[in-house]
Amino acid sequence: MINSSFIANSHSSKEAGRMAALLKNLNLNALITGEKGVGKTTLAQNILDANIIDGEDFSTLIRALGSNSTLIVKNFDKISNFILLKDSLKTNPTRIIATSTKKLDEKITDTFFSLKILIPPLSERPEDVEALAQKFYDEAANLFSNEESKKHIDIKDINLDLSTNAYSLRRSVYNAFLIEQFKEEDILSLLEKFLTQKLGSGDDYRKFLYIFDVPLLRAGFKKFHSQLAISKNFGLNRNTLRKKISELRSFLKNSK
Repeated sequence: MINSSFIANSHSSKEAGRMAALLKNLNLNALITGEKGVGKTTLAQNILDANIIDGEDFSTLIRALGSNSTLIVKNFDKISNFILLKDSLKTNPTRIIATSTKKLDEKITDTFFSLKILIPPLSERPEDVEALAQKFYDEAANLFSNEESKKHIDIKDINLDLSTNAYSLRRSVYNAFLIEQFKEEDILSLLEKFLTQKLGSGDDYRKFLYIFDVPLLRAGFKKFHSQLAISKNFGLNRNTLRKKISELRSFLKNSK
């Protein structure tokens, strides 16, 4: 790993790290591509200690070229005028490390960049997921909790969300600690706020019963492990329980 801020345990991220380390000592422009949340800006900051400009704010970018010898340009794919940018760089030869979530035309990338680095999504980097999850776990423990309550939260039990890579991964870990802090009144208030925004579509009582039934049944499966034990502890007829489970099957598929 080239810097503690950039997790590089997988083969692909190690390769990206090696290329970044090489760029530190070369006066070359480079483009880092990948999905949102894969670590593009973090890697760029490992290469350059420079101001970060959003390519979507094109006028600010053009002005920055005149006063900066190096720049990190995020959202390079959102630049509105590549011809003007090219002309401006001829006048002000600023070194640029750029990031993009979208694939750009090769004519554009070849015009501006000598090197391109692709960072794959976290779903393809399980070693990095493990390291990042632990990093976020330690952060959340310091922010929300203490050493005693960490005993109640096993990182292996957290449903790690990789839909938006590091963003959703951090949120899923933080949520686990945040939920641990909830008191009964907090949960009731949260449900009240949610339902207040949703009510008014007709047949609301029946429509939103699942919000109460699903967590109750999930907890039942987790604690009692069988329908027979759930039926006894819930005081429900087994046929009634089976019917309820069948109705909510899509929500309970991972609970059995």
